[in-house]
Amino acid sequence: MKMKKLILLLLLIPLVSFGQSYLPKSNGELVTHVYYTLSYNEKHEQAEWVHYYLDKNRISGNIARTNNFRVDNKVSTGSASLADYKGSGYDRGHLAPAGDMKRDKISMSQSFLLSNISPQNASFNRGGWKKLEGLVRAWAENNALYVTTAGILKNNLKTIGFNKVSVPDRFYKIIYQLKDQKMIAFLMPNEKVTLPLASYIVSVDKIEDLTGIDFYSKLEDDLEEKLESQKSIKGWNFDSKLTSVPKTNNSNSISSQCSGIAKSTGNQCRNKTKNENGYCYAHQKQSPDYKAPPKTNYVGRCNATTKKGTRCKRNASTGSRFCWQH
Repeated sequence: MKMKKLILLLLLIPLVSFGQSYLPKSNGELVTHVYYTLSYNEKHEQAEWVHYYLDKNRISGNIARTNNFRVDNKVSTGSASLADYKGSGYDRGHLAPAGDMKRDKISMSQSFLLSNISPQNASFNRGGWKKLEGLVRAWAENNALYVTTAGILKNNLKTIGFNKVSVPDRFYKIIYQLKDQKMIAFLMPNEKVTLPLASYIVSVDKIEDLTGIDFYSKLEDDLEEKLESQKSIKGWNFDSKLTSVPKTNNSNSISSQCSGIAKSTGNQCRNKTKNENGYCYAHQKQSPDYKAPPKTNYVGRCNATTKKGTRCKRNASTGSRFCWQH
């Protein structure tokens, strides 16, 4: 048994060391897991960056999601907790996504540590952010990448939970392809993404200015300056087939708990939903993306469809084509 443990440890050592020379420079607590490393910012109760190596071997596994969200005991000051997110209305958004950690049970499990999670708007987490994650995986199928990602942490952000977990208003992702010596960075708002992904490209210099973090400082100065100053899609494949995200409101999608707050209890709604915005039929008005239907002189039956797929039997509210519930 001891020999088996030793062999496993020796196999994991090279995995931990991948990309260590490219770790960003910052002031947070350095926490190393088997497949990724992060810098934990205690003030904001989340990582200021998560850095990992990604290639086709990492994403070709068939390990299923565990959804085993839990405290990261490696964080000396204590990481955020599940209670911080409960009833907050925000998704527990991955930084190093579970889809990049399908190689084995260890990598999948560690992707659900709360040090690798940040509060994200449901429509962002399940829409634009998910789309970007899929695009990065498509790139990794052909060439190995280094990925660095997190939210933009700054003063006066909204917070959730007892531990006051900051809610970033923007998230970044930096991708470095060593083979062709090219780099690309994205800066996206924590809200429903409506523009093509290429619209959110920025220079790495821009992200350094916003975060105060020094990325890829171990590169030769001339190369670092060249890569971090550019803002271009040249050499990167943005084919629409790579950036498409299956709609989450179909029969094959995974249901998740509604992000809405029940008025009767003040707690998070217990309904399950497949809606992209993360809110069930009863709490659509609580979604940050909700837009009230235009006022009308319509008088008659509510135009909404119920959970059973039939038309609502209530009368529409005054000035609307929908009832009070819809």
